[in-house]
Amino acid sequence: MELASFLGRALFVSVFLLSAWQEFSDFGDDGGRSAKSLKPKFNAFVNHVATHTGQQLPPVDMKILVAAAIALKGVGGLLFVLGSSLGAYLLLLHQAVATPILYDFYNYDVDKKEFSLLFSKFTQSLALLGALLFFIGMKNSRRHSRQLRKKAPKAKAN
Repeated sequence: MELASFLGRALFVSVFLLSAWQEFSDFGDDGGRSAKSLKPKFNAFVNHVATHTGQQLPPVDMKILVAAAIALKGVGGLLFVLGSSLGAYLLLLHQAVATPILYDFYNYDVDKKEFSLLFSKFTQSLALLGALLFFIGMKNSRRHSRQLRKKAPKAKAN
């Protein structure tokens, strides 16, 4: 059972690790292709937030944002493979921040091709979020059941 769990975590995290490796390999003085493609999406997200909340987000260098994403996916992925909840939390943070920015289906009309493509990727990303939450929940429930077993008084034999 432990081998199946490890293999499942390794297959799951391969999406994050391969993505981090690709972005790291392309990362240059300007942040690479990821920074160039992220900039218009991030600006659209900032405008969307400002329009709906009235709050202006501070300016962010795309190179730093891409480097943070690489770090979260790389470190989080490696820790997750080893079964660490911290790794799951790091990947969860990455997904929670990146999903609404990268898959901005809300900026397109429903009848546009981009809408359906982005909405599909958005829902896939939500599925990854759900899997991470499931893993965290299972880790916490196992820890809780172990604590209850330790605290349970043993019956006295007469």
